[in-house]
Amino acid sequence: MCGIVGIFDLQGQRDIEAKLLARLTHSLRHRGPDEDGMHREPGLGLGHRRLSVIDLASGQQPLFNADRSVAIVFNGEIYNYRALMAELRHFGHQFRTSSDTEVIVHAWEQWGEQCVQRLRGMFAFALWDRRRHLLFLARDRLGVKPLYYGELTDGTLAFGSELKALLAHPAMPRELDPLAVEDYFAYGYVPEPRSIFRHAHKLPPGHTLCIRAGQPLPAPCQYWDVPFVPHAPTSEAQAADELLARLREAVRIRMVAEVPLGAFLSGGVDSSAVVAMMAGSSASPVNTCSISFGDPAYNEAQYASMVARRYGTLHHAQQVESDDFELIDLLATLYDEPFADSSAMPTYRVCQLARRRVTVALSGDGGDESLAGYRRYNLHAREEKMRAMLPQGLRRSLFGTLGRLYPKADWAPRFLRAKTTFEGLARDTTDAYFHSVSILGDAMRARLFSPELRRSLQGYRAVDVLRRHALASPAQDPLSQVQYLDLKTYLPGDILTKVDRASMAHALEVRSPLLDHELVAWMSGLPPQLKLRGGTGKYLLKKALRPLLPDELLYRQKMGFSVPLAAWLRGPLRERLRQRLTSPVMAQCGLFDMDYIDQLIDQHGAGRRDHSAPLWSLLMFESFLRQVVPLPAATARELATA
Repeated sequence: MCGIVGIFDLQGQRDIEAKLLARLTHSLRHRGPDEDGMHREPGLGLGHRRLSVIDLASGQQPLFNADRSVAIVFNGEIYNYRALMAELRHFGHQFRTSSDTEVIVHAWEQWGEQCVQRLRGMFAFALWDRRRHLLFLARDRLGVKPLYYGELTDGTLAFGSELKALLAHPAMPRELDPLAVEDYFAYGYVPEPRSIFRHAHKLPPGHTLCIRAGQPLPAPCQYWDVPFVPHAPTSEAQAADELLARLREAVRIRMVAEVPLGAFLSGGVDSSAVVAMMAGSSASPVNTCSISFGDPAYNEAQYASMVARRYGTLHHAQQVESDDFELIDLLATLYDEPFADSSAMPTYRVCQLARRRVTVALSGDGGDESLAGYRRYNLHAREEKMRAMLPQGLRRSLFGTLGRLYPKADWAPRFLRAKTTFEGLARDTTDAYFHSVSILGDAMRARLFSPELRRSLQGYRAVDVLRRHALASPAQDPLSQVQYLDLKTYLPGDILTKVDRASMAHALEVRSPLLDHELVAWMSGLPPQLKLRGGTGKYLLKKALRPLLPDELLYRQKMGFSVPLAAWLRGPLRERLRQRLTSPVMAQCGLFDMDYIDQLIDQHGAGRRDHSAPLWSLLMFESFLRQVVPLPAATARELATA
């Protein structure tokens, strides 16, 4: 696992300053503390920070082909590199190292831009082909590894594993993108391909980008998508056996490392399944790590311990106390963008704990999206059945009126919040799902934003992100459609971003077997009733795991990896919240209605409403403005006139 950076002259072959390239490379030193490497030639500079995991002795980067006409900087792991190496040797290729990085170079020589189709793993890489004068950027299919790029004011293109690499360049404009601000306060993160800055972009998952000097920057090219092609009919038992076999293989190929290896163990179904598979493939006890909370409502420690005892793991646990607030400002510098998922705090701590004992950790990420584990899927499926019974015009009139008249009940469980249900039934499918996942709904964002920011949006709404993906979706049934939306947005934008930054802050490599693209493609073709049945998500996985894990764990209520935000913001964080959200940096940026922010703080503090999610989003945005963005670049006037 590593960090990559680069500078490419879009206009010609100007020299890339050595000190500047070193600055960008050094900005990612946390991702690769073991070694660094740089390469410069006219018009190009490549930089690399290395965390040594495979081929410790000879895997240094940038890495070249035999005549040094092809160079690569690579972040990730290619799990089928040995098979590819054997195939490429059959074509006459000779290897100087035993690294997966060199396999990509030879795969490029053999198959060109189609080489990405042959790679099984997580990756982001930049490959320079001097003969073709071509810079080739690529990102893995699900977006496990990140890659940012942007055109700079000096006519160069900069790219890097994190946004901070681009921000280290003095020619990188720090002008906020108003559309990204709208997206952030809707989703709690900025979905691909945008970044919070207008001139920086994320290469979307499953895409490549071919760049040539003297030509306009092209649009990224998609090389893979989640297929959602139904399988041929088979029995439930056969499907369960195949799921387990495919998961076992995905775990096994991720256990190859020349450094200590372990796993995260939250006590949930997915991480417990991964640990069970690891224990069956390992001759020695598996190292497992978990985080617990003092609040019993958020504590899964007993279930993690149950799995650890069953499989004899070397288990390490740490409790996160309710005053663990030193991370609030640190998170802004880790993510470089505003990021409102509060589980980033315990994720940071579990990565910190794991790194004390291992260099590589396997996680259970991806199971909820592929196998319908989120509770919102069940609610959406129920509402979708009701929406199908009435035409949209009638639903909009009837349920829209009921939604406006019915009192808001933040304190109640979701299924008792009739106002939320009525509002959802009044919408079409995509808008309803957007309504269910939004941190701040349309009306709340309209009240929060200043008139200047609303004008700069020019009618844009964050739901357009989901609408764009819905139009491209190959999925047919309602459940698969929203799974597809999460696989394109929430998974890469929130879950994988959170894990990548938290793990790389500690130079820890995280591998996710449930995000193996072959496994994801196969799971996408399962019938919806094998994913969600009778209100039970992950139906098939739970059935398959019954011989390996207790029902007490498999069928308990899902808790999630979250923190008690509402209580924190009414208690130990109350004064800090008001101080930060009414600070000059918030008042002078011109983005918000400060009276409305005061109202949110007062209502939450008095216990009249639960505004914990909107307030946390604002707190994270304030930290981002204060630490990452110079104040003048964040003014609403510049947003409106840019």
